[in-house]
Amino acid sequence: MENPPIAANPLDSLPHGPEFRFVDAILELVPGKAALGTYLLKGSEDFLRGHFPAQPILPAVIMVEAIAQVAGVALQSDPEIPPMPDLRLTAVRNVKILGTATPGETLQIEATVQGRMGNLVQASGSVRVGDKVIAEGQVTMSGGSATPPAPAA
Repeated sequence: MENPPIAANPLDSLPHGPEFRFVDAILELVPGKAALGTYLLKGSEDFLRGHFPAQPILPAVIMVEAIAQVAGVALQSDPEIPPMPDLRLTAVRNVKILGTATPGETLQIEATVQGRMGNLVQASGSVRVGDKVIAEGQVTMSGGSATPPAPAA
């Protein structure tokens, strides 16, 4: 069976709807290996209304999710490997939050696929604002068939 072509827009390979994408653009892509993406923190995002109302800052969990999304784009772009349609974040390790971002700042999100075994994928990544690393860590993702398994008899 022939693998499908890489999506014209690499972000289309993510299972997330546009409302939960924390990557606006992919600037660099090494298929199956690494990617660099950006996200402009606009200030109009719903999650900023409560985090924190008087002084909004990007929640750390969103930075981790952004690393996973950029890693997912890198992984799903490999034309030699079938896509993982239900790719999900399943674990995080060694995450360090070293700073934050405020509305108007652009995040640079970098991710590198470290390895794959079956339906598990490990990646490492970082988030920067300008030259400053504000988050870094490792993510594990899993995925498989878009068809759910049959119920047990």
